[in-house]
Amino acid sequence: MAQSEIDAVRDLLKAKARPVGWEERRKRIEEVCAVWPVAGDVALEAVDVDGRKGEWSIVPGSDSSKVLLFFHGGGYCSGSIVSHRRMVTEAGRAAGSRTLAVEYRLAPEHPFPAAYDDALKAWTFLRGQGFSAGRIAIAGDSAGAGLTVALINRLRAESREQPASAWLVSPWTDLTMSEETMKTKDAVDPLIHEGYLVELADAYVPAGVDRKDPRVSPLYGDLHGFPPALIQVGSAETLLDDATRFAEAAGAADVAVTLEVWPHMIHAFPVWNAHLEPARRALMQAGEFMRRWW
Repeated sequence: MAQSEIDAVRDLLKAKARPVGWEERRKRIEEVCAVWPVAGDVALEAVDVDGRKGEWSIVPGSDSSKVLLFFHGGGYCSGSIVSHRRMVTEAGRAAGSRTLAVEYRLAPEHPFPAAYDDALKAWTFLRGQGFSAGRIAIAGDSAGAGLTVALINRLRAESREQPASAWLVSPWTDLTMSEETMKTKDAVDPLIHEGYLVELADAYVPAGVDRKDPRVSPLYGDLHGFPPALIQVGSAETLLDDATRFAEAAGAADVAVTLEVWPHMIHAFPVWNAHLEPARRALMQAGEFMRRWW
């Protein structure tokens, strides 16, 4: 069953060639990621997050005093509230909390540190809304997961309170593209390939900024004091090493880290949870993880 479901998602992804140009790519990610709408019981509310678009979500029975702050993936160059709405809202259901999705500024129009600064604004917004740090979980997929780590490291460096936990899906943590799985998984990954990532990194990281700067490649940061983290990644990902190497670095820094490698799953597979049973199980496990630390 799971194999036929993931094959259907693969067919969806290869139905059209990867578009050329940033605007067309942004349209395409919304097309393929938002193909299944949100559930009917989800309440959505637009909100201004210090000048950036944000969206609250909550389902009946959830605890509105807890919030999952989510940063979408898309290589820092695409992705939106719309593209990740189904994933975010179902994650909130699993966690029993409300969610806040934020549209941070995108490269190449807004290169680093725009997204990095917008992430901090989102955290500051939540704290200003009266949410205690221990009632906030921070999460993201792909570049959004990297941004999650970068934000938490920034909070620690600035001696601010930490969130309760972090949930990282298919994290992109090394923008130097030094992963061995970049080559060994290239034939099975339908989404992420080295040339494409190089293009994204070139668009996001300005000339003169070291690609090993932990603010852009959090794999190289000091992770001591990082909150409990759950990492979920598919076995059919070129970014598999980003997840496993980050888990190893976090564990070596005495972080309570849980790594889940999901067989046959592809990059950011929980996005397609409406169709993909392993994605629904992954969301349930993520919800259980966040509940454990609130």
